[in-house]
Amino acid sequence: MLAKRNSYKFNTEFLRGLPVDEVAGGWRVKSQPSIRVPFQGRRFYRHGWQSWSFSGWLSAGHTFPTPPSHPMAIRMNEDLPYASRLDRVSAGVAMLEDEHGNALLLGAADPGGRVFHEENALRGACEEGSGDWFIATGATDSLLEAYARFLQTRYGAPRHPEAPRVWCSWYSLYYFITQPVLLQVLEAFSDLPFDVFQIDDGWQQAVGDWQPNQKFPAGMDGLAHRIHATGRMAGLWLAPFLVHERSRLFREHPEWLLRDPEGQPLLAARNWGGRVYALDVTQTAVQDWLVALMRQVRRWGYEYVKLDFLYAAALPAQRQREMPREQAYRLGLEILRHGLGDAFLLACGAPILPSLGLCDAIRISPDVASYWQNLPYQRVSGNSAPGLQNALYTSLHRLWLRPLVHLDPDVAYFRRRFLHLSERQQNLQRDLAWICGYRATSDLPWWLTPAEREALRAFWTHQPQVQREGAYRFLLEDRLVDFTPVLQAPPRLPLPSPLASHLGFLQDAFWLGGPALLAVRHHDLPGR
Repeated sequence: MLAKRNSYKFNTEFLRGLPVDEVAGGWRVKSQPSIRVPFQGRRFYRHGWQSWSFSGWLSAGHTFPTPPSHPMAIRMNEDLPYASRLDRVSAGVAMLEDEHGNALLLGAADPGGRVFHEENALRGACEEGSGDWFIATGATDSLLEAYARFLQTRYGAPRHPEAPRVWCSWYSLYYFITQPVLLQVLEAFSDLPFDVFQIDDGWQQAVGDWQPNQKFPAGMDGLAHRIHATGRMAGLWLAPFLVHERSRLFREHPEWLLRDPEGQPLLAARNWGGRVYALDVTQTAVQDWLVALMRQVRRWGYEYVKLDFLYAAALPAQRQREMPREQAYRLGLEILRHGLGDAFLLACGAPILPSLGLCDAIRISPDVASYWQNLPYQRVSGNSAPGLQNALYTSLHRLWLRPLVHLDPDVAYFRRRFLHLSERQQNLQRDLAWICGYRATSDLPWWLTPAEREALRAFWTHQPQVQREGAYRFLLEDRLVDFTPVLQAPPRLPLPSPLASHLGFLQDAFWLGGPALLAVRHHDLPGR
């Protein structure tokens, strides 16, 4: 039933003739429904396909804040088959809201579900088959919670009561990690109370060749042993579904790759200075290789694994075994889960619904960065571009997922050095980490003042009780946190000029890579 403040009675005629079961909070429909509403929709809730995809409310005109303008940015951040209608299609679930704050929700139970807004109607469709659907009406802020409870009956709840506290190398050192510098960080943070020391991108020989490069002479097992000696879990980053064109794997097993309609290897990304392709996880040989890779990671001693760029396995492509693409992705994730055993699995760049029940945590936003917004970069990559504003915005519109999986809103900053955020913006990211219950940072110990170090200690030591007071307002014990003033929808930006595009990437390289190189040059010296 709708809330009493409604000025109309919701028309349930759409249920007639549909195979409907009443469930907690709504109805389950075993067909692909099309539901017309008796009001002019004021807002449309659009849920992004994967971790980095924009999620949030669009106005009645459905003006997408900043759609990605570059084809590769679309491929890496959005749901490729629907790129021409990003403002009208939602991955898995959507809502249409009236002027009184009441809404209709339509959500899929199965991978492959999309919800389309067509005039005053929501239409559900699966890429293959029909699947189960959940329908609910009522006050907007309660509908996503009801949908999450519905999904929980199918995918279960998180198997760990709490997420671990994490130090991650990425947002300080980026690709420029070395074994000596990481050991210095580990030693300098020996007195701080965190659970996982996670090594991010930069340790591998190549993407696809998951063996340590020359910067890790003791091997990954040796480094894991040093981490364990401090009483912490060892964490490791991989992108297991990707294969770089300069990797040995690409040269030796081109037949393992997904194919485009012309039969050529399917381009999944441009990164690491070249073209990157995707594995076909329906092939038995690929499945065996993935299981062996995950078991190798476990033998090295890593109990916390961050798996990135996972969307690649779900791209539209020719596969050796025909199956819906999100079903293929879920098969690949099941194989990784099997190889990892009881390790904690954080999924990143991951399709949200197809990952439920298989990962322990999932990234729910674009990357944060040491700045609020890089406008030239955003003109190219849209609202999935790295930056704290984009990360906060999408994270806050995915909090409803918490009953299903631990939510990673990305790291929080405690340093002021090499940071281009206001103190207010910095505090909002810390508060969001507390709200999500996922407390991670990348700050280097020699970048922290004594006061900042104690703030980090308090962040890892204390988890305040959180109570939601409104759409963007939260009570953290006795302190009210209101994200509303800074969470107006990200501004719509004009299409980029070539100069602006290059400027954005140059700014990113300076803001991010510059401090990392300084950190390595200063601290990775012989005899130190």
